[in-house]
Amino acid sequence: MPEPDQQEGGDEPDYRFSLANERTFLAWIRTALGLLAGGIAVDQLTPDVAPAPLRIALAVVCALGGAVLGAAAYRRWTRIEAAMRAGAPLPHSPFMLALAVGVTLVAAVFCGLLIGYSG
Repeated sequence: MPEPDQQEGGDEPDYRFSLANERTFLAWIRTALGLLAGGIAVDQLTPDVAPAPLRIALAVVCALGGAVLGAAAYRRWTRIEAAMRAGAPLPHSPFMLALAVGVTLVAAVFCGLLIGYSG
């Protein structure tokens, strides 16, 4: 498999930093898979928690969040790898704030549904 263009230039970084970058990428991928699994669980395992349209909307938000996070993980990995090779500062990612806010909002809505529709 050919390496991304960002890896061709600059100096080879210390392998420990490259492996740490890869572990972070894999953690983002695990989170993306967790969001996808959460979306499936909301849709399939909680039929009595909320009306179907709201439940489906929550499931779609989770699944789309997982898809976007998977793509963002690869983009972040390549940007950091390129910065390490160039000896440049590591790039900032506003995506972490967006992910934290998104997960918090989905969790708050789901908790509200559990309280409002249970019992």
